Amino acid sequence: MFNDTSWDWDIGRRLIADTDEWKDRFEWIEEPYVSPDGEKIAAIIRNEDAEFSVCENGTTWENTFDKIWRLRFCPDNRLTGLVSDMGEWTVAVDGAAWENRYEFMWDPRISPDGMNIAAAAQKGMRCLPVVNDVPWETDFLSMTNLTQGQDGKNVAAVVQTIQVSEGDIFKFQEGCYSLAVDGKVWDRNFVNVWNIGFSQDGTQVAAEVRTSLYDYTIAVNGVPWNETFNSVWKPQFNPEDGSVTAPVRIGGTWTLARNGIPIWDRKFVQLWHHIYSPDGKKLAAIVAPEFGQWTVAVDGKPWHRIFGDLVTDAVFSPDGNRVACIGKTDGAWKIAVDGIAWNESFDMVWQPVFSPDSRHLAAKTEKNGSFAVYVDGQPLKESFGALWNPAFSPDGEKILVRGIGNGADKGKYWRHVISLNDIAS
Repeated sequence: MFNDTSWDWDIGRRLIADTDEWKDRFEWIEEPYVSPDGEKIAAIIRNEDAEFSVCENGTTWENTFDKIWRLRFCPDNRLTGLVSDMGEWTVAVDGAAWENRYEFMWDPRISPDGMNIAAAAQKGMRCLPVVNDVPWETDFLSMTNLTQGQDGKNVAAVVQTIQVSEGDIFKFQEGCYSLAVDGKVWDRNFVNVWNIGFSQDGTQVAAEVRTSLYDYTIAVNGVPWNETFNSVWKPQFNPEDGSVTAPVRIGGTWTLARNGIPIWDRKFVQLWHHIYSPDGKKLAAIVAPEFGQWTVAVDGKPWHRIFGDLVTDAVFSPDGNRVACIGKTDGAWKIAVDGIAWNESFDMVWQPVFSPDSRHLAAKTEKNGSFAVYVDGQPLKESFGALWNPAFSPDGEKILVRGIGNGADKGKYWRHVISLNDIAS
């Protein structure tokens, strides 16, 4: 989450809006969204004239639209949505629509700092990305997997470069897909192209590719690895040295490869969703040592803690020394950190968040229809009817809780800053 020292980190509980009042004002209200700093809550609404707008902290946007969807706050707390105006689609930011219009738009992407917004668009039955209201000059037959670089300025997408009819299997096998990066298409076509990864500086791009019906590998800047595999998963660039790694399947088992060469001695039934520590010195992945057994492996060594259903949302701490994840066994969800699961089980949990100093871990949880924030395995006193992920202050001494209350507070959205010392006591 994007933290800013300019946010209000004064300890206390502050009412932002009573969302139950909105129900009497509007014919239709969709689910609400909350800004990262907790100062705003917004929802798509429809008025008596069947026009769509957004209600933010009780005030509606001045502009109305035919339809609005994918309402989201940027990390810098601006509010965005895809909007239809007179049958044409564009992006609206804080109620102001982009100038360019399209037949349709989908798959909006927002950079981690919130400064760059991209979306896929269709115009003249052709597809193209649009970045900050500037469309690419090149368009394509079809387009998928729109992906931003680290700063959001660089954009890539899987594109169809050759027209092929439904029954022309031979042309399909020759390769009709490639990757377009900032408007320029790779020189080589592939049978398929999938998930995309950017280098830290945005100058290099890697993607999963299929070179034939049966051969999979990773292509970097359009050049495939020399080695092919039974299957591959999404590549990642090492933040430290710029090398490319990806999970690969060899002879029925999975391992991790760097630049095409396996680097982990141990093989797994499954290995995917690998992540680097911020400094690039450590590498973790979700693995299955045996069928139906899921855990996390760090630098090739799996945790002893096993989950029977799945493991997801693994995340490194800022200092790179700790890893947390979500695990599920027999329908019960848990948070695990450094191979040890919290005692409490939940009906649902969300990706945990480390404090900036890496000492504390917090997570949004759900149990028996009620939501709560847990910190280091212990619940905060208050429960909620709706809740958003917690955020730590930049100094790591406080936590921001954003939620809609229960009981007497039903429908009321509160912003609450709590000292970690108070939680410990």
